[in-house]
Amino acid sequence: MSTIFEKVLSEAEQAALRTEKLLRECEQILEQAEYKRQRVESKKVSDSVNSENSGSAVAGGKRNKNRAANMAAVQLLMDAYPEVFSRDKVRPLKIGIQEDLVADDKVSRTKIKRALASYVRSPQYLRSFQEGAERIGLDGQPAGTVTAEEAGHAKGKLQAMQDARRERIKEQAREAKQKEKEERLSSKLDQLLTLNNRN
Repeated sequence: MSTIFEKVLSEAEQAALRTEKLLRECEQILEQAEYKRQRVESKKVSDSVNSENSGSAVAGGKRNKNRAANMAAVQLLMDAYPEVFSRDKVRPLKIGIQEDLVADDKVSRTKIKRALASYVRSPQYLRSFQEGAERIGLDGQPAGTVTAEEAGHAKGKLQAMQDARRERIKEQAREAKQKEKEERLSSKLDQLLTLNNRN
């Protein structure tokens, strides 16, 4: 009896691991799609910013412009240090890598700050923080490991990002539902007015 139970438990654990792996793959696909969407969006923003007058940007445009600048800065680091910065093989960075980047002098200090801030907040980067995972230095070599506390912190940030995304989706659904309700009400009022005008 215990062997059957152990076998079922083992199969359940394997199924859970497969499910977890599939979820990670789905999240990576979603993140890649989001990254591509952001690149297209940033290109549109760059094109529109170049064609518009300098003082006519709106708040949303400013956010998109910042996002485009962040992505451009990350791309600079990816081009300058392909072994360290990658969208495909994201690894935890060495503590203090910013100072190494500044000392190497391939990219300006402001672009380094902008790029690192954007890179380390990405879900892929946070997901790379597993306890004991090797951190990578500017030379592409191991430079320390991720502690349990750091892994827990990254997991918490990732969870907060996922919660915020879910909340945004819920809010958008609520807004769409409210808009639909208002449109139906407006349509009914128009119909009533039309009927009253006939009489």
